[in-house]
Amino acid sequence: MDKFGIIDLFAGPGGLGEGFSQYRTKRGGFPFQILISAEKDKAAHATLRLRAFLRQFGENAPDEYIAFHAGRISLSDLTDRYPRQWKTADDEARLLVLGTPSAQQEMDAAIRQAKKQYGERTVVIGGPPCQAYSLVGRARNKGIAGYRPDDDDRHFLFREYIRVLKSLKPAVFVMENVKGLLSSKVSEGSIFDILIEDIRTLGGRRSEYEILPIGLSDAPPSLLGVHAPSDFIIRSEDYGVPQNRHRVILLGIRKDVFQSVDLQKSVYRLSRRQSGLVEHVLTGMPPLRSGLSGGPDAPDTWRGNVAAEMSRVIKSIRTREPQLSKKADLLMTEFERQNDLPPRSDRTPSSFSPECPAELRRWIERSKLQATANHETRGHMTSDLGRYFFAATFASVFGRSPTADEFPEDLAPNHANWSTGKFADRFRVQVSTAAATTVTSHISKDGHYFIHPDPIQCRSLTVREAARLQTFPDDYLFMGSRTEQYTQVGNAVPPYLANQIAGVVHNILSKTMPAAAAARSSRVA
Repeated sequence: MDKFGIIDLFAGPGGLGEGFSQYRTKRGGFPFQILISAEKDKAAHATLRLRAFLRQFGENAPDEYIAFHAGRISLSDLTDRYPRQWKTADDEARLLVLGTPSAQQEMDAAIRQAKKQYGERTVVIGGPPCQAYSLVGRARNKGIAGYRPDDDDRHFLFREYIRVLKSLKPAVFVMENVKGLLSSKVSEGSIFDILIEDIRTLGGRRSEYEILPIGLSDAPPSLLGVHAPSDFIIRSEDYGVPQNRHRVILLGIRKDVFQSVDLQKSVYRLSRRQSGLVEHVLTGMPPLRSGLSGGPDAPDTWRGNVAAEMSRVIKSIRTREPQLSKKADLLMTEFERQNDLPPRSDRTPSSFSPECPAELRRWIERSKLQATANHETRGHMTSDLGRYFFAATFASVFGRSPTADEFPEDLAPNHANWSTGKFADRFRVQVSTAAATTVTSHISKDGHYFIHPDPIQCRSLTVREAARLQTFPDDYLFMGSRTEQYTQVGNAVPPYLANQIAGVVHNILSKTMPAAAAARSSRVA
C-alpha cells in the first residue's frame, strides 16, 4: 500500500522520472515505480532505456555499467550480460509518438496494467512539447509564411495528456511547461485557460481535479486557494538548482483526494533551499581546451590562435578599461606559462567545490564512478575565442556577463542585429558566483549563450557541465550524438527539483489516500 505507479508522458531524457524514481522516504523506501515512460525522439529514448536498465540495480551499479560509463566496454557487452534487465527496461521506456493511433493502443494497454497493478494509486507526470508555447518559438513562428497557431498540432498535444488522465483517473498528476504557456493564445482564447478548464473537467462539465501551485511557500494563509497564472511559475534557483530556470508546474489532485488536503500545511508546498551556484558544480570538472572549427585543430595551432586573440583583446581594452586590462594581462601570463595544454576531452573523475551545498552534491555525485562522461568540447571559430576570453574576463572582474555595447568595437561580430539591442547578450558567459542562466536546447546549436567562466579555457560548456547545471547525477549517461545530447539536457526538467516535487506529491498521497478510500467505503456502505 505504500507504492505508487508512475506514467511519464513526453518524457525527454527522463528528468522528471529520475526525480520521482529516486525519491526516498524517511524510512528509506522508494515509493514511486515508473511503469512506462514515453518519448518520440530516438536519442532521448535511448537515454531513457539506459536509465531504466540502471535503475533496477538501486544504489549498486554493476561493475559492467561502471566500465561502460568509463568507455571501456560497448553497449552490446552490457546488454549481453544482463538480458533480463534490458527486457524490463524495454517494457518501461517506450519509443512512442504520442497522439498517433499506434501510440494510443500502447498507452491504453499500459493504463490497463497500471489500473490492475496500482488501482487509484497512480501518478501521471510529463510535459507536452513546448516549442509552440515558448516566447522564442512563437517569435520564430511569426516568420513562417502562412503560419497559424490554430493549425500547429504542438499547441494541442496536451490533449493527449488529458486523454490519459481521463482514462486512468490518477490520484495526482504533474504537468510541466514553459512560461510562454501563460501568454500563448489561439482563436479560442488563452491556451492556459483552455488547458486549466480541460484538466479540471477532463473535457466534460463536471470538475474532476483541483489544480494547485506548489511554490507559494511564503504566501500568507489568506491567499492560499486564490491563484493567479503567475503563481504556477516555479523558479528553480529558489530550490537549490544552480540555474535560473523558470517553468510552469501544475499539480493536479483528484477531487476526492483533495478533500483531505489542508492548504495551510507547508508539506504540500516546496520549501526553499540553499542557493546553488555555477562554481559549486563546475569547480572540480577536468579542464579542457576548446576546439578550432574551419581549419586544423592541433594543440599548438590552438595555443597560437588563442594567444593572438588574447593579445587582440588586451590591445582593444588597454586604454578604456584599465581594471579589465590588468586582469586580462594576468590571465594571458598564466596561459603562456602552461607547459601542457588541457585536452579537448578528459575522462578523469570529477569532484566538486568544497562550498557546494551538501545535499546538492549528494544528489549529483556518484563515488563509484571511474570517469567523467559526456565531457568533450566542440570547435569554435578563432574570432569567437577572443570574444569568449573577453566575456569570461569581464565576468571575473565585474561579476556579470557583458552586454553587446560593452564589447570593444573591433570584437563585434558581423551580425546584422548586433547594434540593435535585440540580442544584447548574444555572447553570454555563465558567472561562477551566480546561478546559471536557463540551459535551453539552443545550446545544441552554438555555445555563445553558454560560455565557460574560466577565461583561459576559451570555450562553451560541455554536455556534462550543462547536465550538472541541470542537476543530473554524474552516472546519468546521455546517448546519441553530441548535438542530440545537448538537446536532451536543454529540454529536461532538473531532476533535483523533480525530486522535491515528488516529495510534495508523496506527502499528499500518503496523508490523503487513506482518508479518500475511507470516505468512498463509507458512501458505498
